[in-house]
Amino acid sequence: MKRRGRQFFMPEGYCVKCKAKKEIVDGVEETMKNGRKAIKGKCPTCGTVMFKILGGKAAAAPAAPATPAAAPQTAKPPSTT
Repeated sequence: MKRRGRQFFMPEGYCVKCKAKKEIVDGVEETMKNGRKAIKGKCPTCGTVMFKILGGKAAAAPAAPATPAAAPQTAKPPSTT
């Protein structure tokens, strides 16, 4: 969602049931399995679920700093072959 002045701007999507471009109502930003962002909401006229894929990939969460593992090391018995 972008903010224009004092109003929130909801993106437009295509409703396949109404066969027209409409503003998405109750839109929620989601991240798809492939990492891309999308907005999912409802059509204001018929209530059908609308889905709009946004450009670009979602920013990856910063990785935790690498720290040495504190796992106990077990000694292997000597091989007798």
